Amino acid sequence: MSFGRFVLKRSLQGLGVVWGVVTVVFALRFVTPGSAINAVAPLDADQETRQAIAAELGLDQPLYVQYGQYVSDLLRGDMGFSYIRGQEVAGLVFARLPATVELALAASVVAIVLSIPLGVLSATRRNEPVDYGATLLSLGGISTPNFWLGIMLILVFAVEFDVFNTSGRGVDVGDVALSLIGAEPFVGTLLAWLAYITLPAIALGTYFMALITRLTRSGMLDELSKGYVQAAQAKGLPQTLVRYKHALRNTLIPVITVLGLQLGTLIGGAVITEAVFSWPGLGTLVIESINTRDWPVLQGSLIVIGTSFVFVNVLVDAVYAYLDPQVVND
Repeated sequence: MSFGRFVLKRSLQGLGVVWGVVTVVFALRFVTPGSAINAVAPLDADQETRQAIAAELGLDQPLYVQYGQYVSDLLRGDMGFSYIRGQEVAGLVFARLPATVELALAASVVAIVLSIPLGVLSATRRNEPVDYGATLLSLGGISTPNFWLGIMLILVFAVEFDVFNTSGRGVDVGDVALSLIGAEPFVGTLLAWLAYITLPAIALGTYFMALITRLTRSGMLDELSKGYVQAAQAKGLPQTLVRYKHALRNTLIPVITVLGLQLGTLIGGAVITEAVFSWPGLGTLVIESINTRDWPVLQGSLIVIGTSFVFVNVLVDAVYAYLDPQVVND
């Protein structure tokens, strides 16, 4: 199978998953207690008013008709209208998406920068204090709930030492990029952005960091025991070259796979972290929509999160197949 056919196959499978996500999200409205009409109708609305609202929302139609209309609207880019907010759902959701993606990418950078060197160091100094410390750190990272860690980071670094901001997103990465061309002072804009993004990125990326550290350590231990590494060492090549150019390179294929999968997980799993830090992303929007029973916005948010996860998975499969052509033929 060629690389192009492989990517096409994975993309078609991804579309099937997206269709499943849309179907499940559509069904949630009807299996959840309560009625969407209650969120729109006044408390003292009579039956005639409620029937008129149901007709306007299309809720008086058979279920299969509502489903067909919903899918048709989605294919045209119409996610519906939020009567509670008085706005189009697509505009609300995609306005919040950049903040969630920014937070997920920042958490990934924090995790990667810390985990890969730590995993290599742990593997090359096996059964030494550094190895024990890295193992203890990764175990703590996996075991610590991110909402609790976020609260502790706020109490220590924002409240006690007043180093970072407690909540919000006053400066985004776009402002930092614009400062490079002289729109704003670069150093000041960068520091302001770091003051907002650092704590939520650490809280969200800690579990990710611990996972990649353990995976890198395991992969490096396996590679360092192989014959080609011993042959390179026998030739007198520097240890740094052997570890980082040869052994680590062969370790990165499974790490890249997990990186991609976890990036999708971070996009979908940032709900609690965004709530703790009042980060204006999709996670906060989901919680607000649940509290107000704003079903169109909730459905649109869940569909975008699910589609993002599928897209990242397909992209990771393509990168994996490019790095290891044997995958295409499996």
